[in-house]
Amino acid sequence: MIKILYISISGNTRSFIKRLIDYAEAQQEKDTEAPRVLAVEIDDNTLPALEEAPYFAFVPTYLEGGNGVDNGDQEILTESLREYLAYKDNATRCLGVVGSGNKNFNRQYCLTAKQYAQAFDVPFLADYELRGTTSDITRVYDILKGIVLA
Repeated sequence: MIKILYISISGNTRSFIKRLIDYAEAQQEKDTEAPRVLAVEIDDNTLPALEEAPYFAFVPTYLEGGNGVDNGDQEILTESLREYLAYKDNATRCLGVVGSGNKNFNRQYCLTAKQYAQAFDVPFLADYELRGTTSDITRVYDILKGIVLA
């Protein structure tokens, strides 16, 4: 099983995750060994809980101020996911981070996910823009599947 914890502010990440789940279900119809996807949305109302199974974190980029490279930035709107991952030993079960964003933001594209990867000492596994494409769904699923089945 591929477990995902994610946050979705504008609905883009939620859309990507739904399509990722649908893709995984289609893969299972072809190959019963293909892992299914279980996704849990984290929001401001989510109470911290201890994660007992390995998972992947999906995080969009929302920043305020600076250019995110040499004159600062401030993470906004996604702090509840960061706090959830930081709760007790949750970060030790994170297998990696997948980021999304808008490529128009240049160097800030997926910066929040890259910061999560650094803060929690886990790999930055993949990225996709906005709601992602069909090929992004396939690519990300294959990456996560490879890690889970390794």
